[in-house]
Amino acid sequence: MKKLNVVLFHFLCLPIFILFYSNVNAQTYGKNGMVVSDNVLASKVGIDVLKKGGNAIDASIATAFALAVTHPEAGNIGGGGFIVLMKSDGNVTTFDFREKAPLKATPDLFQDADGNLIEGSNHETIKAVGVPGTVAGLYLAHQKYGSLPWPDLVQPAVDLAENGFPMTWGLYQVALRMSELDDAYDIMKNYFRNTEGSVVQPGETWKQPALAKTLSLIRDKGHDGFYKGEVAEEIEAYMKAKGGIITKEDLAKYSAIERKPLKGSYKDFEIYSMAPPSSGGVALIEMMNLMELADLKKIEFNSTTYVHLVAEAMRRAFADRAEHLGDPDFNPELPLDMLTTKEFAKMRFDHIDMSKASLSDTSRYGQLYDGSSTTHFSVVDKDGNAVSLTYTLEHSYGVKMGSSKLGFIFNNEMGDFNPVAGVTNSRGQIGSNPNLIAPEKRMLSSMTPTIVAKDGRPFLIIGSPGGRTIINTVFQTVLNVLEYDMRIDKAIEAMKIHHQWFPDEIRYERHLLSPDTRDALELMGHKLRPVNNLGVLMGISYDPKLGVYIGASDSASKDGGAVGY
Repeated sequence: MKKLNVVLFHFLCLPIFILFYSNVNAQTYGKNGMVVSDNVLASKVGIDVLKKGGNAIDASIATAFALAVTHPEAGNIGGGGFIVLMKSDGNVTTFDFREKAPLKATPDLFQDADGNLIEGSNHETIKAVGVPGTVAGLYLAHQKYGSLPWPDLVQPAVDLAENGFPMTWGLYQVALRMSELDDAYDIMKNYFRNTEGSVVQPGETWKQPALAKTLSLIRDKGHDGFYKGEVAEEIEAYMKAKGGIITKEDLAKYSAIERKPLKGSYKDFEIYSMAPPSSGGVALIEMMNLMELADLKKIEFNSTTYVHLVAEAMRRAFADRAEHLGDPDFNPELPLDMLTTKEFAKMRFDHIDMSKASLSDTSRYGQLYDGSSTTHFSVVDKDGNAVSLTYTLEHSYGVKMGSSKLGFIFNNEMGDFNPVAGVTNSRGQIGSNPNLIAPEKRMLSSMTPTIVAKDGRPFLIIGSPGGRTIINTVFQTVLNVLEYDMRIDKAIEAMKIHHQWFPDEIRYERHLLSPDTRDALELMGHKLRPVNNLGVLMGISYDPKLGVYIGASDSASKDGGAVGY
């Protein structure tokens, strides 16, 4: 009888299990709030905060710290990023917590004696680590706009690290690769192992006690729990031992900044995105302005003409961004007003030949920044406060180094600076002045956290990881929703392309572009390269008829999910 009851229990619970996990990588509805992130456990942490009366900033902070535990590939306390916040009164602000170059950084940091870039040095060595900004950014956002106590927002991440959570198949695949690394990648070699030294198996509980201790210090001491005291001392000691250049002074001097958002428009919609040192907002608004000039009602989605037009818009925006953009604190004359105007877009649009591809050449610039393993999440609360947050370690698992006493991985963001002044080539190396290395300078980024508003309230909250593809995946998803009236899940999954000026090629998602279209584009002079996937988008849209928020997680995310209530 007992065995029969157990069988009945599992049979009756099966629909509940299926219902819960059907929301992973699918469209989800919620009237009172929504969190969409790269890990469903982190999304649930954010929703729990909203249910306890927290606002969108509170939920974002809790989600971000939870992702530092559950999504270590990009969720982090060892990196940096950006927040775009739209408050319920319609006002928009942003937070810049991009990493900085250490005080000992020099313009020739990654060059040999002849002034040439030392291959791999700006991404694969300890000097590639920028001063982390995540904790400072989250703390500043909380001080300005949070409502629940800071410790309550960090505690869920402490619990996840201390008590553990089931190892997923997605993490396990990475764990097997990382366990084979050599000793130079000290923390990663043992990152996914248990106390017996074995790689944690799928379904087994993975605990991170060192990270739990670090998070506890951040919980108890806020900003100073990371940038001063024993964490800062251990970071400096680790850097000295490995030949790095970050010191306690670098950490003590780091601060996040609240900045004005970039604002653009597309027909009846207002677009808010991140200003420099992110290049995402500038390029996004420029491309949306270009597309507004086209008669898209006569251009079929995914047709040869559509792909050509989108690629040419990308080509121009990326050339402009690489030539002009960098840290505004070091480049006070950035021409943002010019690059984001309708008039400038008209000038660019007039030089698009709809019958053939333009040519990219090294007399102009063009490069994207940020490695492929960034992560993004979107949040909205019952009052209509909305957050679009993107943060990163640069490459997957950053520089793959870190102190085992602290339990987190360092970024390799110094690779986002232009490494050699004046050297621009067709392989994508850029030498323009605005983004050269300087002490305390923030490196240029392509992260594009974005909120689109209509009638004074958030209509679309969107962002993506993807390194060289971030701006373009966000751009196309926004265009899909605003121009082609796609559902958020369909807009996220629709075919994407990518052009970044250099290399001069269109990357397209394999199997999603017809052979006839590919042939026609090649006849127009485009070079094509298939890739498996572009972007991992996390989005929320608002349905005014139903009065409901709709969340969707990209199917490319192994463990992501939208959670609403």
